[in-house]
Amino acid sequence: MKQVTLIPGDGIGPEITEAVKAIFSAAGVPVVWEVENAGQTTFDTMGELIPATLLASLEKNKVALKGPITTPVGKGFKSINVQLRQMYDLYANIRPAKTIKGVSTRFDNVNLVLFRENTEGLYAGLEMWDEHHQISDSVARLTRVGCENILRAAFAYADRHQCKKVTAVHKANILKSAGALFLRIAGEIASEYPHITYEDKIIDNMCMQLVTKPEQFDVVVTTNLFGDILSDLCAGLVGGLGVVAGANIGDEMAIFEAVHGSAPDIAGKGIANPTALLQSAIMMLHHIGLKEDANRIEAALHATLANKEECTGDLGGHAGTMAFAQHIISKL
Repeated sequence: MKQVTLIPGDGIGPEITEAVKAIFSAAGVPVVWEVENAGQTTFDTMGELIPATLLASLEKNKVALKGPITTPVGKGFKSINVQLRQMYDLYANIRPAKTIKGVSTRFDNVNLVLFRENTEGLYAGLEMWDEHHQISDSVARLTRVGCENILRAAFAYADRHQCKKVTAVHKANILKSAGALFLRIAGEIASEYPHITYEDKIIDNMCMQLVTKPEQFDVVVTTNLFGDILSDLCAGLVGGLGVVAGANIGDEMAIFEAVHGSAPDIAGKGIANPTALLQSAIMMLHHIGLKEDANRIEAALHATLANKEECTGDLGGHAGTMAFAQHIISKL
């Protein structure tokens, strides 16, 4: 049995977490959940955003599944997601975007994986405020180590999964120093994989290419802010944030998460879609070597998504959160 830290999160987090737990239980997945929480929920009840018990659990288990956590916009506390990524050097944010039968989109042949650097760039927290002159500065810090980590992870993934192409996304025409560093290291690592086609694209052109011909991309790798934006764009190509998986992976630890928000407006109503968290849980199973369990659950999920009547309201169906989970369970 593999012990995994489970972080239900805020808002709809506990509801979609229960749905995933029910599916895992019905599938007989050899996972034991160790439940610890973080964010607004623990702050309200314990006065702590990231309890020490959560950190102890993460450091012991090395693998976690996390629901959505509320982050205030423009005020309040710093993102818990960002803090955990930086605290444990979870440098690779990995977001697959693949067309799913039954989920209506403008495209029917998308199959790409985005690798976003997860710990530095504009998210490094290097911000300054000059009250006298009313000037705000945010510094994008890139390091050789940070660039190497994410680029090596992307090329290794492409090699392991027999992907044909890796695309590095940048803004080196304007960000001369940071962009040049990222591209230089990308070229160095690409030379170690001569059987993989390597290309680079400027971020604005990349956005246009993604919304006109997304099927041309296999593995995409980029820096933190660009990756944050592109990952949501790619999710939009295949049905939105409610149906895509997300992972934060480092050398020592991995946290798999629902990438959508906590949706407090529908929390407690039993109508939330657990697909994104389940997709992330499936990704987690592959990571810990439980591939057969992952494939069974994924097949049942896709069979359910193909029948719109069995889906939640956001996907055009009428099922509640747990009813949707039961439909998946019936197809295991």
